[in-house]
This record gives sequence, C-alpha cells and structure tokens, in this order.
Amino acid sequence: MRRHRIIATLATAVAVLGATLAANPASAADSGFVHPGVLVSRPQLDHVRAKLAQGAEPWTTAYQAMTASTLASLDYQPKPRELVECGPYSTPNLGCSEERNDALAAYTHALNWYLTKDPRYADKAIAIMDAWARTIKGHTNHNAPLQTGWSGASWSRAGELIKHTYNGWAPQSLDRFATMLRTVYLPGITGANARPSYNGNWELIMTDAAIGIAVFLDDRQAFNDAVATWRGRVPAYIYLRSDGRLPKPPPNGGKEEEAALIKYWQNQTTFVDGLAQETCRDFGHTAWGFNAAAHVAETARIQGLDLYAEARERLVKAYEFHAKYDLGVPAESWLCNGTIKKGLGPNVEIAYNHYHNRLHIPMPRTGRLAQQLRPYGTSHFFGWETLTHASNP
Repeated sequence: MRRHRIIATLATAVAVLGATLAANPASAADSGFVHPGVLVSRPQLDHVRAKLAQGAEPWTTAYQAMTASTLASLDYQPKPRELVECGPYSTPNLGCSEERNDALAAYTHALNWYLTKDPRYADKAIAIMDAWARTIKGHTNHNAPLQTGWSGASWSRAGELIKHTYNGWAPQSLDRFATMLRTVYLPGITGANARPSYNGNWELIMTDAAIGIAVFLDDRQAFNDAVATWRGRVPAYIYLRSDGRLPKPPPNGGKEEEAALIKYWQNQTTFVDGLAQETCRDFGHTAWGFNAAAHVAETARIQGLDLYAEARERLVKAYEFHAKYDLGVPAESWLCNGTIKKGLGPNVEIAYNHYHNRLHIPMPRTGRLAQQLRPYGTSHFFGWETLTHASNP
C-alpha cells in the first residue's frame, strides 16, 4: 500500500509539474532566466490587463494612444534591408528609420497580443520579425553600433513576449530570429563594436539591447557581460560628490587625464550630485542614457538581480536634478555656462515607478514631470512605458 501511495504521489507531482510547464513554457528553461523577462514580465502585463478591464487611468488612455498608432495597425508592412547604413545623426539614413520603426511595431503588436489575446497581433509581430530575420546581414557607417542597440532593444522585447506567451511561432521562423539576434545584433553592440569613449548614452543603449538579447537567447554569459558593462558605465555617466573632485572615467574609454575628462563632460568644471556626462550637451540624449540604464535595471530585477539598488542614489538624484530645470528653473551660471537644452522627454516612467511607487522614495519633481508628459509614446528604443510601467508593482 505504501508503495502505491508513493507512486500516486509521484504521479500527481508529475502532473502538476506538467501543467505548470504547459502554462509557462519558460519555466522549463535550464538557464535560470524568468520568461517573459525582458523589460516586462507576465505579472506586470497581467496587472495592465486588469487595469484596462476596469477602464482605469492612466492605462486606458495610454492603451488608446498605442492602438491609434500606425505601429499598431494590422496592415503594417515591414521594410527589411540586407544592409542598414546609418551615418552620424542618421545621415545617410538607408534603412535606419525603417528598422527602428519595424522593431517598435513588432513590440507594439506583441504587447497588443498579450493584452487582447487576439492572435492576429501575435502573427503580425512574427511576420515583421521574420521579414528582418530573412533579410538583414549587418549595419554599417558611424552610427552602426547605436542603431543596432536601438533596434536590438525593441526586437528582443518583441521576440521574448511572443516566444513565451504564444504557441503559434513556427520553429523555423523562431530559429531564424534567434540566429539574427545571435549573429547580427549581439556582435554589433559588444566586443570590438563597444564604444566606451563615445557619449555615454551609446553604451547604455547598447547594453539595454545586449541584456534583452541575452535573456531571449538564454545566454548567461552575455547577460553577465551586459551587467558588468552597466556597472562600469552608470557611475561614469552620473556624478556623485562621493566620487571625488572629478567624475569617474568610463572604463576603457581613455578619459583618465583631467583635461580629457573635462572635455568629455562637455567642458563642465563644476560637478554636483545628479549631473550627467551629457547634461551640457542636451537633456534629450542625457535622458536616453538614464532610461537605458533603467531598462537594464528593470530587466535585471525581473531576473532576480537588484541593479536598481546599486544605482539608487545616482538615478534618483539625476532625475530630480534635471526635472527641476525641465519644470522651469533657469540654469545657474555655473551650469553649462548658463545655457541648457531642456527636454527629458518620455524617459521618466520606469525609473520613477521603481524608486517612487515601489520603494516610496520622494521624487516630487520627477513625478510632476511624469504627469505632464503622459501617456508616453515611442522613440528609437522605447515605447508605451506609461502603459507598461505606470504604478506597476
């Protein structure tokens, strides 16, 4: 009798395990990654679905904005290219805008698939991803690594959602897409294509793409490499007084000498908490760096690694420092010679949600700015972050 009870218990356990794996195929992965787990998780998206079912704000307005976008149209047609050529400031622009838009469209359809469970959106996301996977062979010209990061970030989010929540992705197509990320995108933003001496938003955006691709590919080494890059770059991008008289130089960036470091910081010579390496360039590029850093931390959080804690003081002070000027405070004479180019833009939601909503850290200026800018749309490497991350536990 005891033997029969043991067998029955084991059979029940196997049945439960099988049901669990069927409901969440990602749990079968032996890499230790949580899936879906690139920027958004299943519980996060279920939270959004529940809010939409209630007609709650700001999610309802944010969803309406997403579905009104051309990126969400079921008639959307991708424009893949074999070679994407992107010069400085995307001049020349041979496929650059098309690639970014197509990657964002794939992510938009992947989100809409999960939120509606309408398979047409999943199939459209797959069609867009497969069109590029069948075609692209590389990126070239000055902006190639940055372009690869911009697009790679969105591709990884789209692919991750479809791979782990939809059972209609044909294996051959899925394999093509994984091969594209492995052979075209990941090498284009790592190794010899790293850009530690460039303005810091580059490396942070490239790291955002790299960590997403690593999770999609179940590549633990690529994930660890991305984390190591982030840990070196964030302290070299946002200054704290505890760093000393001067900011930290970017690892392997060749900016160790004081004169080179000052020039790298746009000739700024007065350093205060929250100042960033690109502050005196413009707030737009600076905010890209902040948001990419938050993206990496959000993906790492889903995967059980608290990078947010490591960057807490830097990111909170950076957002509050810049939001002050975006809200109308004039620049002091010591800051960028009294002239700043404001505009953090739609790059506030994710970091604000984590530090203020989850951890209850006061961020009053950032909160006011977030309210003014909602709902957030898309640009280059991010999209619909009010929908996915506003007040999302």
